[in-house]
Amino acid sequence: MTPELQFEAILQALSMARFFQPKKKTQINTKHQAFKVEKLDHQGAGIAYQNKKPVFIEGALPGEQVLAQLTESKSKFARAQLIKVQQASSERVEPFCKHFDQCGGCNMQHLELASQREYKQQTLSQLMSKFSGQNQSLVPSIVGNDKGYRRRARISVMLDKKSRQLQFGFRRKQSKQIVTVTHCPVLAPELDAMLPELHQLLQSFDRQECLGHVELVKGDNTNVMVLRHTKPLTNKDQAALEKFAREKQTTLYLMPEAEQLNLVAGEEAHYTEVGVTVPFSPNNFIQVNQGVNQQMVEQALTWLELSNEDRVLDLFCGLGNFSLPMAKQVKAVIGVEGVDAMVEKATHNAQLNQIDNTRFYQANLEQDLSQAPWASEKFDKILLDPARAGASGIVEQLSALGAARVVYVSCNPATLARDSQSLLQQGYQLEKLGMLDMFPHTSHLESMALFVKQKK
Repeated sequence: MTPELQFEAILQALSMARFFQPKKKTQINTKHQAFKVEKLDHQGAGIAYQNKKPVFIEGALPGEQVLAQLTESKSKFARAQLIKVQQASSERVEPFCKHFDQCGGCNMQHLELASQREYKQQTLSQLMSKFSGQNQSLVPSIVGNDKGYRRRARISVMLDKKSRQLQFGFRRKQSKQIVTVTHCPVLAPELDAMLPELHQLLQSFDRQECLGHVELVKGDNTNVMVLRHTKPLTNKDQAALEKFAREKQTTLYLMPEAEQLNLVAGEEAHYTEVGVTVPFSPNNFIQVNQGVNQQMVEQALTWLELSNEDRVLDLFCGLGNFSLPMAKQVKAVIGVEGVDAMVEKATHNAQLNQIDNTRFYQANLEQDLSQAPWASEKFDKILLDPARAGASGIVEQLSALGAARVVYVSCNPATLARDSQSLLQQGYQLEKLGMLDMFPHTSHLESMALFVKQKK
């Protein structure tokens, strides 16, 4: 570049610099302000309005007058921290867990249980109406025990570098910090009883800085404990851990690498529900709430109106939670799952239960499956139980498979509502819709929808 061009470039840059002015950061008013809470959002936070802009206040309930402090202010919404409830809702109750204000779980404890369930029903109904245009009345919800229901939990473990204290518990709300918890009222009593002694044991370890997390799972035949560690345990520490597992009649796995499980002591866990026994490894997905899961499977089978001549397709089949009970009532079941290891496990579980009318396949359910070996077969009924992302990859292909009835089990009502639009366009009608309270005292809800093909 010539000196003249260089000089011209410099002048241009200076000119641009004079016109560029960085945006000033909006100053948040941190004074305590009064708000009137009008409703709950779909994550359980209270919504108030300030100059027509929604302000989300965690822990506030509809109808309450509260003092709150703004923590975030955007052009279309704001967030605030609850400081004081000045006028409480009649539905407000005292949280039963002493960690409620800190722990990131069970965020709805301050709302009475019946109102929690009503709120979840309204959330499901509103989302389905908004996205699918369906104003379907809900069937009675599936509910179970509201305490002691969790049969699995992950305990975070970390050595605090400053205090040299071993943190053991659950994450704080919207934080990586750990709240030390040695009693969790929603955890299965058998697992909850282990927490204090387990915390004490890990505190005695020589290499506490190498501890990652502990996974606890309740099976019908044994409890399971997994310890994640980033460096080998000392012989003394491992011997103490194995002794603890034997005393608690618990199967012990060590996890030196992510997804690497080494069985150290005990036997493989299993559960028995709806007439079938399902063995599982601690890294396999099983529903957290055993009582609600059993009712959920029974309702799904009833809604499908199964007969001994039916061919049924179970998408996102996992270990066979639905496939195996269905197989006992129909001619044949095809289960499809995205993870190879789960397909192998489901096949093994069918053999264990002496079920010979099932076949399991691995497939990416986000892709076109018209050429898959099982897709050329016609099915009378279809069940699908996808993850939170929903079933957008496969739902558009369901009509071509010929099913007269489709049951969609969902852990995310927003993606259920989205996918419902496709089923309606394919000629199905939403006939039943219900809420499943899989996680009491949280804003999380599961749901089940029945779609029936309309006759031409």
